[in-house]
Amino acid sequence: MATADSNSANVRPGGPTALRIVLGAQLRRLREAADISRSEAGFAIRGSESKISRLELGRVGLKDRDVADLLTMYGVTDQADRDMFLEMVAQSNQPGWWHRYSDLMPDWFHDYVGLEEAASRILTYELQFVPGLLQTEDYARAIASHGRPDLADKAVDQLVTLRMQRQKILARPGAPRLWAVIDESVLYRPIGGVAVLRGQLEHLLAVTKQKHIALQVLPYSLSGYAAESSFAMLRFDEPELPDIVYLEHGGGALYLDRSKELELYSRMFDRLTIDAHTPDRTRQVLSKRLAEL
Repeated sequence: MATADSNSANVRPGGPTALRIVLGAQLRRLREAADISRSEAGFAIRGSESKISRLELGRVGLKDRDVADLLTMYGVTDQADRDMFLEMVAQSNQPGWWHRYSDLMPDWFHDYVGLEEAASRILTYELQFVPGLLQTEDYARAIASHGRPDLADKAVDQLVTLRMQRQKILARPGAPRLWAVIDESVLYRPIGGVAVLRGQLEHLLAVTKQKHIALQVLPYSLSGYAAESSFAMLRFDEPELPDIVYLEHGGGALYLDRSKELELYSRMFDRLTIDAHTPDRTRQVLSKRLAEL
């Protein structure tokens, strides 16, 4: 008879998105241990094989009734174990702090913010802008307003507030480690004008004094070789949460978690860090650029 792993059931990663993924992974292990197919499990909860697949991947919300029925089917009868699972279901359905910005955020970005909240390491490569977690308010406003901060409306203000709120993860206890590589062109692109760019570069010099934040500048001479587009990789302490590569494009975003994809982007990021200036040299580059401004 299958039983729940009490240590796993006690996992409490931050954010409803991460909890859904953890729950889905645990339910998948219980199903496989009970030798039950996805189609059989789907039939038991009045659904389909594809519904079970989405549920196990954490792509859909969970319902108490569905999880209770699956636990029964998988042989989880201990009430304490069942209560822990159902408590996690309730927590996974609680809206995150970013829920109040849902009318401004595309659906595909909701999951990213939730996963970012749960990550222990954030690796990011940016070709065009300073990474969002390191942007100043003025720099973020220039981007959100498409270069016209003087015409910014309430929606732009809310987008900037959302970005500033996201940055709080870097100041909390147990903050994730952020490792960012930016193209050298970012230092010369006058987002918001010279004064805004100067303030942004000063901010980068200040925040990179923190031990959990590393910044490297990729010089022009090596730009475009290791990676052709911006991406982020999120890594988690919880074994149930796989690494995730996030790729954003004009019409949406891709979330990659297959082992071959993760290996490819891990090698890509490693090459970027080798090609880029070291963090110490990067600070010298920033200081030199500030002097030019």
